[in-house]
Parts: sequence; structure tokens; C-alpha cells
Amino acid sequence: MNKPIVDILIPTYRPGQEFAELLLGLLKQTYPVRNILIVNTNASLWDSRFEQIVPNLYVDHVEQRQFDHGGTRAAMADASDADLLLFMTQDAIPADEMLVEHLVMQFSLPQVKAAYARQLPKAGCSILEAYTRGFNYPPESDIKDYGDLPKLGLKTFFCSNVCAMYDRKVYEELGGFVSHTIFNEDMIYAAGLIEAGYSIAYAADAQVYHSHNYGCIAQMKRNFDLGVSQAQYPEIFEKYPSEGEGIRMVRQTAAYVCRIQRPWLLVPLFFQSGFKYLGYLLGKNYQRLPRGVIRHCTMNRNWWKFPARKRRKR
Repeated sequence: MNKPIVDILIPTYRPGQEFAELLLGLLKQTYPVRNILIVNTNASLWDSRFEQIVPNLYVDHVEQRQFDHGGTRAAMADASDADLLLFMTQDAIPADEMLVEHLVMQFSLPQVKAAYARQLPKAGCSILEAYTRGFNYPPESDIKDYGDLPKLGLKTFFCSNVCAMYDRKVYEELGGFVSHTIFNEDMIYAAGLIEAGYSIAYAADAQVYHSHNYGCIAQMKRNFDLGVSQAQYPEIFEKYPSEGEGIRMVRQTAAYVCRIQRPWLLVPLFFQSGFKYLGYLLGKNYQRLPRGVIRHCTMNRNWWKFPARKRRKR
């Protein structure tokens, strides 16, 4: 039986040293990758030396107004005829040479049509952020399907395009990523996948280094965009609210910092959690906010400058 063909698809914006490390990590993979497809925003900041690192890298430059979390990735998927599509972000560094192979292995189970990798904290990651990585990406693999909804709720749909692989044929059958969303294009698609009777694999052996030491304001802005995306797709997110999972994470993080005898970390945890929830509430109610307030709350100002694109059907 022939091995599935894999293409890797990465949207980039001002890629730097981390992106070079990502490419070097992909070059060492044990599983053959046919093409690495890049859609880059702002051609003037692209370093042509990236194309010298790997021979099978192809770049398409677009204007900033053309970028959309869902629409750009949907266009990238449309440009590939590979069996499996591996989406990554420019700051996700493969932890070893088995990343692609471990993800491909998940598709040996016929019901699995998407798989996502474990995200490990980078060097210099804060204690709070490192614990969050472990909370969302534990060391145990899992396979989620429709039967998990009563127990896991919205987390059943959890899937991250930081590093996630999809079966292209099923992806096309289900309509792919939505073409207009500020955030969460991965979970919106994953919801349709689960509701269609397929499964999502969490492959803990497939690992990338990916973390951010966001401050309170950055946390608020990120969660504002998260809230906006949930408000725009109520058919998914209102059925399975996510607030309970957030509360559980805060409680477990608080218990952890006390357990490791660093109770002073409760102070930044309190403030970060408060700013996260504030941003989330504002995002969920963005339609009531003046444009000026939205511009100060969002992490993606350019997304609000252009007319809304038509939603891609699920």
C-alpha cells in the first residue's frame, strides 16, 4: 500500500529565526513531505534565504487585507491535492524528527480524519504558561468522537492549527475551513467533523515547541478575538459553553503553584485570569461595542478594516 502523500501548509507574517528553525526541523523528518506551501503576508519582509533551507518550499505572497485565519488556510488547502494536509504556524518548532510520522500514524484508524500535536513549552516559558501547555496538551494520547460530548463538551472539538493534520478528501466533503473568522477556524471545522461521525486524534507523541509569555493586555486581546469567533458561530459554541473548562484550569493552576511552594504566582494568575475573562466577555458582546473600543481590544486590527467575507458553508 502506498504511503499517504503529505503537504505542509504554513501562513506566515514577518517570519524570523523561529521559522528558520521550523524549516530545519522539517528537513530532518523521517516521513517524506512532498511540498511545503507558504502563504506570506507582506512580501517586503520575506527573507529569500528561507527558500534555500529546504528544496521543496513554495511561497505565495499576499497583501495584508487578503489574510484571514480561515479563508487563507482554506485557499491553501484548495491549492493542494495531497492525501493529508498538515497545517502549522510559523512559530511551532518540531521537537524531533518523528513529528510528521506520528501524525500520519493516527490515520491508520479509519474513523480518524484529523490529528493534532502536543505543544510543549519553549525554553524561557513562564511557570504559568508551561502549566497551561500541560493542561491543554497532556502526555497521554486520546481519540475523541461524538460519544465524548456529554463528558468533554466543547473540548471534544479541540484541535489546534498550530500543528494539525487533516484527511483532504473528508475535509473537502465537509466544506473545509470557514472563509471568514478572526479565530478558531480549526475548532469550527472540528465540530463539523465530529458531528459528521468522524474522530479527532490527539497525538501526544507528535510534539512541537510552542508557547507565549503573554502579559495581561495581550491575554485580554487574544481572548477578545476568541469571544468574537464564538459569537459569530453560535450554532457551535452556544451548545457547548467553554467557561467551565476555563474555571477548571484556573483552579488546577492555583493548586499547582501552591504545591510547588510558589504562592506569589497566585497574584499574576489572578490578574491574567481576570483579563482573559474580561476579553472573552467583551468579544462575545462585540456587536454592542463601538468600533473604537474594538480596535483597542482586538489582537487582529487589520481583520476589522475590511468588509466581512462570505462565510464558507460547513
